[in-house]
Parts: sequence; C-alpha cells; structure tokens
Amino acid sequence: MRASEYMIVTLRETPAEAEVVSHQLLVRAGFIRKAAAGIYTILPLGQRVLKKIIAIVREEMDRQGGQELLMPIMQPAELWMKSGRWDVYGPELFRLKDRHGRDFCLGPTHEEIITELVRNEVRSYKQMPLLLYHIGNKYRDEIRPRFGLMRGREFIMKDLYSFDIDEAGLEISYQKMHEAYSRVFSRCGLEFRPVEADSGPIGGNVSHEFMVFADAGEATVVYCDNPECGYAANVEKAISKRKDNPADEQPQPLEEVSTPGMRTIEEVSSFLGVAPERLIKTVLYRTEKGIVAALVRGDRDINEVKLQNVLGTVHLELADEATIEQVTGAPVGFAGPVGLDGVDLVVDEEVTDLVNGVTGANRKDAHYINVNPGRDFVPDHVTDIRLVGAGETCAYCGGTLVATRGIEVGQIFKLGTKYSKAMGATFLDANGEEKPIIMGCYGIGITRTMAAAVEQNHDDYGIIWPASLAPFHVVIVPVNIKDKTQAALAEQVYRLLENKGFETLLDDRRERPGVKFNDADLIGYPVRITVGKKAPEGLVEVRHRRTGETITVGLDELVSTVNSFLEK
Repeated sequence: MRASEYMIVTLRETPAEAEVVSHQLLVRAGFIRKAAAGIYTILPLGQRVLKKIIAIVREEMDRQGGQELLMPIMQPAELWMKSGRWDVYGPELFRLKDRHGRDFCLGPTHEEIITELVRNEVRSYKQMPLLLYHIGNKYRDEIRPRFGLMRGREFIMKDLYSFDIDEAGLEISYQKMHEAYSRVFSRCGLEFRPVEADSGPIGGNVSHEFMVFADAGEATVVYCDNPECGYAANVEKAISKRKDNPADEQPQPLEEVSTPGMRTIEEVSSFLGVAPERLIKTVLYRTEKGIVAALVRGDRDINEVKLQNVLGTVHLELADEATIEQVTGAPVGFAGPVGLDGVDLVVDEEVTDLVNGVTGANRKDAHYINVNPGRDFVPDHVTDIRLVGAGETCAYCGGTLVATRGIEVGQIFKLGTKYSKAMGATFLDANGEEKPIIMGCYGIGITRTMAAAVEQNHDDYGIIWPASLAPFHVVIVPVNIKDKTQAALAEQVYRLLENKGFETLLDDRRERPGVKFNDADLIGYPVRITVGKKAPEGLVEVRHRRTGETITVGLDELVSTVNSFLEK
C-alpha cells in the first residue's frame, strides 16, 4: 500500500472532548472520527486493526468448536417480554416501532434471539453441546457515553452462547471459553487478568470479567498480593475477611445522647470520642418493593450491587431528604435502626459483631450509644453488603488486597436455565424426559479491545501497536522522494517486504521528512525503515518503534532484521 493512495488523516492537536489517551490518539492518528455522542466512524487504519482483532477472536472461537452465525440487530419486543427483560433492561435499551406499531429494540445483547433459535431447532440431547457465536454491532443508550470507544452507544462485540444438557457440560463449555479468552488477549499483546464479577442484567450466578489494567479503566479491581492465592475480583463482587470486633466488652444499657448538628460519621465520631468502626451507618434506599435501610460499620461503605442482589430489585436509588424525614422522623444524618418500623433492615455481617455501637436515634440532634444488634434491633437480612478496598485482608489466604483500575474487555457467564425456562427452550434427554437447556454466554468487546490496546501501548509520541494488531507491520520512509536513488531503493525494499508477507506501507507522500516521521510514531507502526543518505550504498535504517533501537542494514539482512523486531 502507498501512503499517497491511502486515507491518512492525522491531527496535530488533541480534540477538546477526548479525555483519555486512547480516545485522543485514535482520533489524532486517524483511526476514528466522531459521528455523534458515543457513535464513531471507523476509518481505514482503524478497520485494519479491528479486522485483526476479529480474526484472532474468530480463530480462538473456532479452535474450541464454536460455530459462527449472524443474528439480526433489530429484535422483536415479544422475545424480550418472554424473557422478562423488556421492562427490566431500562433506558439503555434502544426501542422503536415499525410502521404497523409493533415494538422492536436494537440489540444490546442477543440472549433472546439465540434462545428462540435453539428452542425451535434443538430437540434432543444428541444435538448438544453447542457453541454458537456471532460478531456484530450492539446498541446501548448510555446515559453518558465517553472515552471514545471505551463506552459508546454503538460498538462491535463478539458474543458466543453455549447450550448443554447439564451443569457438568456447562462447566466444560465455561472453561473452554475461559481458555479461549486468555489466548485472545494474550495474542492481542495485552496485560490482563480474569476476575470474579457480578452478572448484572445478563443474569446467572457465576461470571468472570477479563480486565486490562489501565489508569483510564472505569472499573476497580482488587486482587490478593499473594501470588500463590490468585484471588481477584471486580470491586462490585469482591469480598474480604471480616474485620475484628473493635471492642471486647459486655453490652451496656441503651442510652440516647445529644449530638447537636453532628450528622456525618466523622463529626459524630469526634464529638463522642468513639472510633468510626464503632458507629453503625444507616442508609435508606428507594426500591420498587418499598423503602429499605442498609447498615454497615462507620468505617465502611455500602456496595450497592451486592445490596441490589440481596434484595432482588430492579431499581435501587438513595432516598431523598423528604423521604428520609418521613420514614425516620428526623433530618438526614440521624437515621438509625432502633425503632425504625415498616422498613426492611439489610445488615452487613460485620455490624452483627459490634458491641455497644452508636447509631442515629431517628430524632434531630440525637444518637443512641450502647446499641447492640439482636437486642435493640432485629435484622431482616444479614449478609455481606460492604465495599471492599485496598489494604484489606484476603478472605482466602490472609494476604493483603491490592486495588487497581481496569478496562473490561470480555465477560463470561454461567446462565443456567434463566433464559431457557422463561422462553421454553427444552430438550429430550436419553430417557425421553423433557428438561430445560443449560446455557452460558460469553462476550468480547472488539472495539473496546482496540481502545484498551492503545491505553496500554503508547508514549508521548503516539501509539505503539503490538505487531499482532498493527495496521501495517512496516512503514518505509524515503527522506527525499524526489531523489531517484532513494525512490528506487524504497520501491525495491517495498517489493521485497511485500513478497515476504509483511504488511508494508510506502510513505511516498510529498511531505517533509519530519511530518512523515511524526506520523509514523503517532500511528504506531512497529517498524520504520528510513531510506536516506546511505541509499547509494544500498543501506537503510531500521528502527523499532517500542524500544527505539535502530540498525543500519543492507537488503540481504533486512528481512531477518524486520522479523526480529516484530518478535520483540
């Protein structure tokens, strides 16, 4: 390919709306252009990268026995109503009507479509296991699309669905995909880690996310610093060892004390001379099932994902000031579980260990001291609803938990019978008995993987693509394209490398050398070959983009040199 014939549209300035490195560089280097908020046109350079990611994904899915199909983007509402997700999925679901007034949606995922297909086509245990996948566009009406390809309203995704006759079969399918995903991201040159995760609106009770570590990541991941342990989880799912009871004492009589104007944990703790971990934080939430109160120790925060899973609710939001005052009889800052009637109490397990704790008294400017769970209030639910953070103790080995930021590039789920039961996808087993199909689903964000690769592979000058993803392996830069000797040698180098199978771009544009060098670094070709003043001697300069290593070689050494650089 010749640069004079290729769409290379680099920018010197960083777009004002681009907040993260991948967004900045993919726009500046001419890989993407914004069409609307969260919607991007993929330019030719970007399309070459995406095709390579897709090829890697396709090879690894096929290696595990996956069968590719192509499902529609527009999906009929009745399938989503059958699964129960039409009302549950929320405002992220793009909904539309056809000319006859029938409801449809633009698919954010394809569980309903694939389950209906298998329901109609698979009847016997002899037809399973099945691994069916497709690669296509997805649509989610994000409330705040941002970070370029990291959180868009239109994106490309690979989703595979497994169909098995029992849980043992599902486990095999799940492990196949776990292995395949690890291979995909390794081949993409990414530093990643599979972590335990919450299943969210997809459903199921077992899930792992594949996280690429990067400062721009929207997710927080915690993992054990003990390399022999291996525990890692999204903070939404993470657990830690329960903290010890801060007091070894006998329960004392409940007592109300005056705390004028003391609303926050810090204020009450300082005013009463009590450590924050002795306080019981009471937070009220609104749900479709009514008002609930969540209780954690004062030195903890509430994990709202865990709380929502405990409650089994679709909607969960903090109660407003008016609701808090109506339910507790007190303004914000003085809520507590003692005497709080008509409200479900969801209590973190650490709270039940407290002796002589402190809570709001449900009266303005008043708190209770010597509060003892079980005696002074009775929980409706006792479970882990606390948010885990760095420095806590690993629940499995006693190591220390470390926190980092991550970009979710893939997620795998054990769905079980969530969709098959709801949509009537059954099979006849060896005894002729009808049973629900056991399902799993497995997604990879193709466009997000491209952005994640840039987040991990860049410097002050631009992108540094792993060789497996680079739009071109090699760029050839003649310093003076008008010089016949340089132009002739550049053509000879170009033909040689093309014939050897290297994806090569000849930068024959009539631009200054500095412009070409800057573009080469910005776009991120792994190898740059400069044809300059030593052209009469048949020598060229070969530079490795990542390390900056530069070697002057003749044509007889060129292929081996390029090969060695691409392998680094």
